[in-house]
Amino acid sequence: MTTVFATGARRRALIAATTLIGLGAMPWASQAFAQGGSVYPNRPVRLVVGFPPGSGPDIVARLVAQKLSEGWGNLGVVVDNKPGAAGLIAASEVARAQPDGYTLLLAETGLLAIAPSTYSKLSYDPKKDFAPVSQVVTSDFMLVVNPAKVPARDVKQFATWSRAQKGLFMGTFGAGTLGHFGAFLFGDAIGLKPEPVHYKTTGDALGGLFGGDVAGSFASVGLSAANVKAGKLLALASSGDTRSPSLPNVPTFREQGYPQLSFSAWFGIVAPARTPPEVIARLEADIRKAVQSAQGKAKLEEAGFNVTGTTSREFAHVIDVDTVKWGKVVAATGFKAD
Repeated sequence: MTTVFATGARRRALIAATTLIGLGAMPWASQAFAQGGSVYPNRPVRLVVGFPPGSGPDIVARLVAQKLSEGWGNLGVVVDNKPGAAGLIAASEVARAQPDGYTLLLAETGLLAIAPSTYSKLSYDPKKDFAPVSQVVTSDFMLVVNPAKVPARDVKQFATWSRAQKGLFMGTFGAGTLGHFGAFLFGDAIGLKPEPVHYKTTGDALGGLFGGDVAGSFASVGLSAANVKAGKLLALASSGDTRSPSLPNVPTFREQGYPQLSFSAWFGIVAPARTPPEVIARLEADIRKAVQSAQGKAKLEEAGFNVTGTTSREFAHVIDVDTVKWGKVVAATGFKAD
């Protein structure tokens, strides 16, 4: 699915001089520069998302695309959903794209930091094939259960109840995902081996909870908050270092005596490797200003995300650190996707 975000009439193609004037009028847009006689950007930019519409990555991509489009005048940002293989299809496509700044990837922890450990062969190299631009948000997870099916009201009660069952069946939004390894971390913390039940999406995993097919699941704050507030699901704990503003009454795992269950996902923008440094610099500046603007930050936080808006160097460091961190977790589980 492809969606174009643009402001103004798309039919009125801007010449370079007009683009310079338009960008200069924007309150937060950085100065345009000439590259090969043209101005970047001078045509729509495609932001590829490896997950379906309505998913966490898709929500982030559309909010970022909207704010960038507003800052770039009449130029649009195309959100191109390429779901499949837990985002690997999208990542592979962007890795092979022209390094000109017009094809970007909304990357997440699984694609760049976890996949290298779960796949013996990847069709892309996270380190060599991408240039980090900016980590835009992080997302904490909630351990959620169906209160009509599970009698537990906190983590210790859930652990006690789980030990009395025939198995700890945990719904995940795909093998090799953060929710999958979160289930293993939880099982290790309470002394039980989990039985992960893999679904295609977080929504499907929540459906498994409603139907009583699984006992619990790790779901992002953004995708679980509405059901928790409506009483359809019960959040036992948050994986964040602090409580989520969206669900402030839900204590963290750390508060309940499980400090090892502190983790979160991140989403960020990357470009194909060898994208010109000046293009990376322009994208970094505009993306950071977009997500850190009052309106952009408010919308992302309302959707359940923690806004970061890092520099490209800071994002590269996050990727390196998490690749080592999750590599150890994957090795401990013995999981391989292929």
